[in-house]
Amino acid sequence: MILEGISEGLNLLFCGDAEVWSIVSVSVRVSACSTAIAAALALPVGLLVGQGRFRGRRIVLTVLNTLMALPTVLVGLLVYAFISRSGPLGGWELLYTPAAMIVGQVVLAFPIIAGFTAAGMEKADPRILLTVRALGAGRLRSLLTAAAEGRAALAGAVAAGFGRVFAEVGVSMMLGGNIRGSTRNITTGIAFETGKGEFALGVALGVVLLGVALGVNLLVSALGFRSGRRA
Repeated sequence: MILEGISEGLNLLFCGDAEVWSIVSVSVRVSACSTAIAAALALPVGLLVGQGRFRGRRIVLTVLNTLMALPTVLVGLLVYAFISRSGPLGGWELLYTPAAMIVGQVVLAFPIIAGFTAAGMEKADPRILLTVRALGAGRLRSLLTAAAEGRAALAGAVAAGFGRVFAEVGVSMMLGGNIRGSTRNITTGIAFETGKGEFALGVALGVVLLGVALGVNLLVSALGFRSGRRA
């Protein structure tokens, strides 16, 4: 059964099945958008926490590390409470739309990107900042220089955030509703189709999920290798 499902799944995938690629499109678009928004918010926070020395810094790091383990269903429940019809943002009519999925995934990705960025910046060579400041650079310029030197760590943080949201199912199911052609993504599609006995379609989606994850990790590895050679 497994081998037959894999064979049929690959056939659906490479023959350009409209159902498969519609689901893939939703998953990639939503995950990419949520990762971009989360990165724009989390990278500056991670840089400041990783390179800064201020009172309460350890508390901030502890909070970020704790939030990394947030269950997806809990995030879905909290966001649902805000955007449902009875919630404070119910008038925006976001529930069961791709926008709702993006909001939930941003909440998931933010602490991961910020926490990994802070950890990467903590390991950066302190001589970089000392040299830049000795040359007269201000605080902002110093942080930008540190970010440029630690770009491999930043890329890894963003990739970790993308992987978290691309493979999650709880937020997508609770906030998106798994609507065909609108909010059904790869993970909810796998759960739904295999539940119906459509093992081949589930396999096809699983292959895409693993393929995208592999591609992202290869890209980050290549960036880290180039950064290491330049150093």
